[in-house]
Amino acid sequence: MHIPTKFKGILGPRSRLILPLFFWLLALPVQAPADKDDVPLTTVPAVDLSRYLGKWYEIASYPAWFQKGCTGSTADYSLLPDGRIRVVNRCFKKRLDGPLKESKGIAEVVDTVTHAKLKVCFFWPFKGDYWIVDLAPDYQWAVVGVPSRKYLWILSRTPTLDPAVYDGILRRVVDKGYDPTLLNLTVQPK
Repeated sequence: MHIPTKFKGILGPRSRLILPLFFWLLALPVQAPADKDDVPLTTVPAVDLSRYLGKWYEIASYPAWFQKGCTGSTADYSLLPDGRIRVVNRCFKKRLDGPLKESKGIAEVVDTVTHAKLKVCFFWPFKGDYWIVDLAPDYQWAVVGVPSRKYLWILSRTPTLDPAVYDGILRRVVDKGYDPTLLNLTVQPK
């Protein structure tokens, strides 16, 4: 690794060994692969991205460090001229009248046959999987997961979801290898 001359004076011999290791670690995938004993995660057979775009309300999710203290969470998806998707996630900190937190990212379709597998980047160069694993025929709700099953989101076009629909989703996520007891319900405005 080439170190610019202006830094050579402040970097000792140890730093010259540690820096390449640090950058190598940064290049590793953000999410660990699923255990080899796990059944591979399946997605829905096809997604019409033009119907998927728009606003979604988070109904429930697995706890995630990047959503700590969030409530009233939403996601807005819009198509960019280059075919990628702009992602704007919003939530209120700690309570519905708390400060608004907003995160902007870009999603790219990685499965051009089904459009059900995307990679989302909120902070370059890190990208995370975004797989649509269950979807209402009328695009009124969706379930998003990752192959490691570390993350799971249940989304709806409305702030609430019919309890019978939610129960059906829970049964199907079990079949996909998720533990529904890990889900936290997301408080949404009425």
